Amino acid sequence: MSTRETYPAGVPCWVETLQPRPREALDFYASLFAWDVDGPGPMPNRHGEYFVARVADRDVAGIGTLPAGAGPSAVWSTQIRVDSVEESARKAADAGGRVLVEPFDALPAGRGAVISDPSGAVFCLWEARARQGAQRVNEPRAWAMSALYTDDLAKAAAFYGSVFGWQSEPFDAGTMKVTLCRLPGYVGGELQQPVPRDVVAVMMLIDKTSPVPIDPHWSVDFWIDDTDAAVERVAKLGGAVIVAPFDTPAFRQAVVADAQGAVFSLSQLRNGRH
Repeated sequence: MSTRETYPAGVPCWVETLQPRPREALDFYASLFAWDVDGPGPMPNRHGEYFVARVADRDVAGIGTLPAGAGPSAVWSTQIRVDSVEESARKAADAGGRVLVEPFDALPAGRGAVISDPSGAVFCLWEARARQGAQRVNEPRAWAMSALYTDDLAKAAAFYGSVFGWQSEPFDAGTMKVTLCRLPGYVGGELQQPVPRDVVAVMMLIDKTSPVPIDPHWSVDFWIDDTDAAVERVAKLGGAVIVAPFDTPAFRQAVVADAQGAVFSLSQLRNGRH
């Protein structure tokens, strides 16, 4: 299911990076992923530009201007599809989250809001109109899945279950404590993936013994043909290698940052499965 036209409520549907210098970010990601770019267009309800990155003429991600006062660092964020931004924002607040940016229009694409979960991890709500979400997923150069890094798996499972109807269950990932987030009735992903196809996200417990402190956050993962080659390109383009390439049973992965500091991960399916 590399091509998608719509997303049901409760499914992450879009990723975007907001950057102090978005045109420099365009050059970075065009060189890394060979993305084409549509735009620029105006940023919704704020000053700046917004570009839509494309693979094979299909939308894959957004690149926009980081709003003034949002901090010095670029970020990647995940949008979750909802039927009503207002109703979902109320649910999030009732469940212990915070509404950081009240519902706003991003016409003609849709309507959004920015939410912080009880641990402080930030994500976006998306009520689709013209833009349903990413049109190519789960293939090289495209977004595959978003992961929540949290300091309390039980609290996170309760929050996202209340807001989006996600059902959580533990997943054997060796030494890492991982929880799968499933949306009953949803069919996504790819046949060869190592988790059920109704999984919409994963949650990971932050390792508090790590020498590098990690705050709760949503991470964005992109599939790639060759993780090692991509990591070399990141460094040549002025980015940083946060976690060098490593192997899991299904993937060869790495964590990197772009030239303006936005962190994301790269995953290559192993054993010739892609």
